[in-house]
Amino acid sequence: NSSQTTAADNKKASGAKPQEQEEEVDIDLEAPETEKAALAIQNQFRRFQKKKK
Repeated sequence: NSSQTTAADNKKASGAKPQEQEEEVDIDLEAPETEKAALAIQNQFRRFQKKKK
């Protein structure tokens, strides 16, 4: 049927970036190392935000 378009045609027409596939990540959110890493990332982000102003 010529009235139907494929996903590839839609991407070309809209100029949109290809959709990223969500990959399953196996991270233990209760692990102490994960908490420490999250806090470190948050602190760096806050510093970045303060610097940006």
